[in-house]
Amino acid sequence: MAGLARHVDPDEIIRTLHDHPDAARKQHIHTHGSVTQSTPYSSRYATQTELSKFRIPQDGAPADAVHAMLKDELDLDGKPNLNLASFVGTYMEREADALMMENISKNMSDADEYPAMMDMHARCVSIIAHLWGVQKGEKAIGTATTGSSEAIHLGGLAMKRRWQEKRRVAGKDTSKPNIIMGANAQVALEKFARYFEVESRILPVSKKSNYRLNPELVKENIDENTIGIFVILGSTYTGHYEPVQEISEILDEYEKRTGVDIPIHVDAASGGFIAPFTHAKVGGPKWNFELPRVKSINTSGHKFGLVYAGVGWIIWRDEAMLPKHLVFELHYLGGTEESYTLNFSRPGAQIICQYFNLIHLGFNGFRNIMENCMSNARLLSKALEASGWYVCVSDIHRKKGEHEFKGVEHPVFSKDNETSADYNAGLPVVAFCFSDTFQKDYPALKQQSVSTLLRAKQYIIPNYPLPPNEDATEILRVVVRESMSLDLLDRLVSDIFAVTQTMMECDPADLQAFAPGSASVEKHHSSPGHNVENKHKAKRPMKHGIHRSVC
Repeated sequence: MAGLARHVDPDEIIRTLHDHPDAARKQHIHTHGSVTQSTPYSSRYATQTELSKFRIPQDGAPADAVHAMLKDELDLDGKPNLNLASFVGTYMEREADALMMENISKNMSDADEYPAMMDMHARCVSIIAHLWGVQKGEKAIGTATTGSSEAIHLGGLAMKRRWQEKRRVAGKDTSKPNIIMGANAQVALEKFARYFEVESRILPVSKKSNYRLNPELVKENIDENTIGIFVILGSTYTGHYEPVQEISEILDEYEKRTGVDIPIHVDAASGGFIAPFTHAKVGGPKWNFELPRVKSINTSGHKFGLVYAGVGWIIWRDEAMLPKHLVFELHYLGGTEESYTLNFSRPGAQIICQYFNLIHLGFNGFRNIMENCMSNARLLSKALEASGWYVCVSDIHRKKGEHEFKGVEHPVFSKDNETSADYNAGLPVVAFCFSDTFQKDYPALKQQSVSTLLRAKQYIIPNYPLPPNEDATEILRVVVRESMSLDLLDRLVSDIFAVTQTMMECDPADLQAFAPGSASVEKHHSSPGHNVENKHKAKRPMKHGIHRSVC
């Protein structure tokens, strides 16, 4: 029989051996090497002193030694190109990389010092506004942000202020503003409501509504205190676009009946750089400034705008949509600038790279990239369902108008010279789960194990529940970005199938060996969150609003 085992604490072992050199020598751990030449690995940080983690060290260290040590630690990170969990881009062309490094020190807040950069910023705002259908006679206005989260907060705040101003003029109460969003919303939308004291009316999503905001529920939840509707293009869970035009028509009818004018803000964090370029658009209806009720739109330049992390955009259809008292006139470093942002200092290089992409690729270049992403996402989706082991919750691979998987025996839709317009519109996202047949045949296998085993092959593919109300279903999700080549896609499909086959042949107990390891001490200090095994300990269960989706 097995004896009792005691937990081994590696940090304690290392600390004990360092505190007692004699013990270290007995274990053949040499604390004083005989190396005389100077290299990063002959420094005291190599064998004698641990890198300081929580307090600044009394004495510094050579730059090459610290660089080597930090680089070694960072080798434990995943590979950005294999991070298939994230919408954020991990690739730029060599010339864009050069522009980034040449301008890395430029600060967007120093407008008077960097006038050429600010001109490029203004050009980007104009180009994006035209991509989003700004109407003749309207003067679109906008700004770069650090990402879509900041942009959403700015858009929401402008809606709240416009609502307050109207109510005050009419002599009405302004103490109970509310905003409507689906439970599939990214956490930034709920953050806006909480930080700016707006009641968030989070409406449940369902399979029937394609896991997105249900227009019928919008109709039931709006009132005179609704400052606006957050409509998402598209959902981070399944890639579905929410029906902007249908919701707009509901609000039109409501205004005719009550006189209450409720605006729409479109959160196009990913879709803002996909819908304008793909042949599918959003499947037929309108979604942008062609709809008068759409007052503002945001997007992330660092997602499908193809720039590294650090840039988002928000555009208002006309300067009248941006309340004047929210705009600051800054007198700084000799210049005067109008500003409406939450941040002051922020990187400028990403704006330059955004302009590079827009000019270098042009409309047709962006279209080719986005159509390639959609094509690869369709191929991955079809391959997964053809195995019989998986079924896709996303549906950009299904013939336009069809949303249900009909079984492996059903012919797979395809046609010559096909484009995204032949299929359901959406983001290039593949959300999939075990098929009913697979779960029936292998009830003991956990879907989380697929994610864990793929991580051993360096792929980062999350496994997490659908939004509240549908959270009994867990999905694995792959975001197909520009850097997903056909060769990498082929290897990914092979590896998913190989991992699944391994699981089918393993005893479920053996798979426990592949469970995620314990968190680092830094993680324990920095975040009170829980891993997947302990998610039931969370202070706020999923059913109480939005939980964080992976972006």
